[in-house]
Amino acid sequence: MTYRVTVQIQFCYGHRLLDYEGPCAHPHGHNGLVEIELEKAGLDHRGMVVDFADVKRDVKAWIDDKMDHQMILRDDDPMVAWLREQGEPMYLMGDNPTAENIAREIFDHASERGYPVTAVRLWETATSFATYAQP
Repeated sequence: MTYRVTVQIQFCYGHRLLDYEGPCAHPHGHNGLVEIELEKAGLDHRGMVVDFADVKRDVKAWIDDKMDHQMILRDDDPMVAWLREQGEPMYLMGDNPTAENIAREIFDHASERGYPVTAVRLWETATSFATYAQP
C-alpha cells in the first residue's frame, strides 16, 4: 500500500527565457502554483506521510525567501548586472528558468530537506504546468 499527499504553495515570480523566440524571451511575471507530491509505503506514528505544517515551514519558507517576488534568471543573463546595480532581488539558475527547471529546483530542495518527494508540478498559468518527477 502506498500513501500519497500533495502540498500546494503559491508564489509570484518574474523571469525570461534566453535562446528563445517568442514572448517569453521578454521579462514577464507569473502567479505560480506549486504542487509537491510526497509518497511513502507506510505512515508515521501520527498516521501521516508527512506533516503539512513541516513542508510549509521548510519548503514554503524557502520558496518565499528565494523565489517569491524575485526575477528568476539564468546566471549568464545580461539583465543580471543591471538588476544587481538597481538592488533588485533575483534567484539565479544554471539553466533557463523554465517551469520545468523551476520545478526541478523545488524538487531538489525538498529532497535535500529529507522529504519523500516524488514529483513537483509548477502551474505557470491556470492551464499550463510542468512536472519534475523521480525516475
